[in-house]
Amino acid sequence: MYFENTGIEGVAADLQLLDDIMNKHGLIRAEQWDYERVSYDKKIVIKEGTYYLRVFGYTKDGDVGARDAVIHLKKPVIGKHYYPHGVEYGEDEHFPDYLLDSCTQTLLALKEDLKPYELQA
Repeated sequence: MYFENTGIEGVAADLQLLDDIMNKHGLIRAEQWDYERVSYDKKIVIKEGTYYLRVFGYTKDGDVGARDAVIHLKKPVIGKHYYPHGVEYGEDEHFPDYLLDSCTQTLLALKEDLKPYELQA
């Protein structure tokens, strides 16, 4: 399920700065990158299961591997993890309201922290 109108879609920021700000909000890049794309994940374990808040990004130029890129963020998404298949993002998934509220609060705080550093996309 995608989060609409969060204010972070289209935000562009330097990769190293973005890594720091995302980490502050529990969104970790870890090994989720290639030379042109990144994804930041926040793992959330609750009684209903394991979920991932994910923020995707890409660079139009630069090199993620060299840590020299401006990252353009895309719509955040939430998915449920199913062992051993992976994360499902389907619209037919049920996400508890309190989980969605928590993710929304994370995204609002992220938006505020990105505001001073946002580059023109």
